Amino acid sequence: MATLNPNGQPNGEPNDDVLLEVKDLRISFSTYAGEVQAIRSASFDLRRGETLAIVGESGSGKSVTARSIMRLNPEANTMVRGGEILFDGRDILKLSERQMQSVRGRRIAMVFQDPMTSLDPTMRVGRQIMESLKKHLGMSGSSAQERAIELLKMVGIPSPEDRMRQYPHQFSGGMRQRVVIAIALSCDPEILIADEPTTALDVTIQAQILELFRELQERIGTSIILITHDLGVVASTADRVAVMYGGKIIETGTLRDIFYNPQMPYTWGLLASIPLATADRSQELIPIPGSPPSALDPPKGCPFTARCPYAMRICAEEMPEFTRFSDEHKAACWLHHQMAPNVEPPARVRGTG
Repeated sequence: MATLNPNGQPNGEPNDDVLLEVKDLRISFSTYAGEVQAIRSASFDLRRGETLAIVGESGSGKSVTARSIMRLNPEANTMVRGGEILFDGRDILKLSERQMQSVRGRRIAMVFQDPMTSLDPTMRVGRQIMESLKKHLGMSGSSAQERAIELLKMVGIPSPEDRMRQYPHQFSGGMRQRVVIAIALSCDPEILIADEPTTALDVTIQAQILELFRELQERIGTSIILITHDLGVVASTADRVAVMYGGKIIETGTLRDIFYNPQMPYTWGLLASIPLATADRSQELIPIPGSPPSALDPPKGCPFTARCPYAMRICAEEMPEFTRFSDEHKAACWLHHQMAPNVEPPARVRGTG
């Protein structure tokens, strides 16, 4: 096992397959209570045509990471403390707002958790899709209308010609989310960021939306960043997974790495807290005790120390470097130091393999 630098970045030649690269991103917000260190170190890449899931509890920094890629954090109190977001050879964080407008919505699009916050309730659905096409692609009215109908059909909305004339409140929650996806895909973006896109939907509609993502990805080749706390969503959708906690990416790997060979106690905790398909109804879930660390006063060492049953003194004093287990899999945990005690994952986690 090779040890990487604190950001988990190995030395080597750049990968032409990498579409987006986030390097040691650190984002804070200025508040009356003090500096909120929302992202303290996030490093990952997104490859062409893949789905990367970023998973973790609420407050881990997932959504702030997504909004940082889109440059949607409030300018008034956002502080970039370091790092880069490289897209097409340029650092998104250094683009002017005018330059960013040619990227946002056109080349990188986003689907938010609640479609009602993304759709204008006073505007017909067809017009909302057409406005995106006119703004980013300069389409005429008739061309935009034809494309809007095509997009609604693509995302599985029946009678798209009639639905074009309806308002958001006339759609179900699942159908509204499909409209938001249609708008996001209207310009054939290279990257689609989906921030908890199925949280407000029932299980049946969730499955339909996730299947829609898979179909659209196969059809147009868009790379997807899926932000979620639900490992069930990850299992059915992602190619690779980045686990985030306390503002830090702490483990990354393929879907199989994370589910069958997790190397970080926090990842063990996430896996142990989800129901197994083979478990009987009487089997209790195993929650992670305690609460996430405060972003106002984050810990100096590993952010999971206070909740980790295997924590050592050094865990509280210093953040561990990443240890690589394969070309794709790495984790930041002191348990992988040569002087650390030998610790096995809980039986429930081992059972997932």
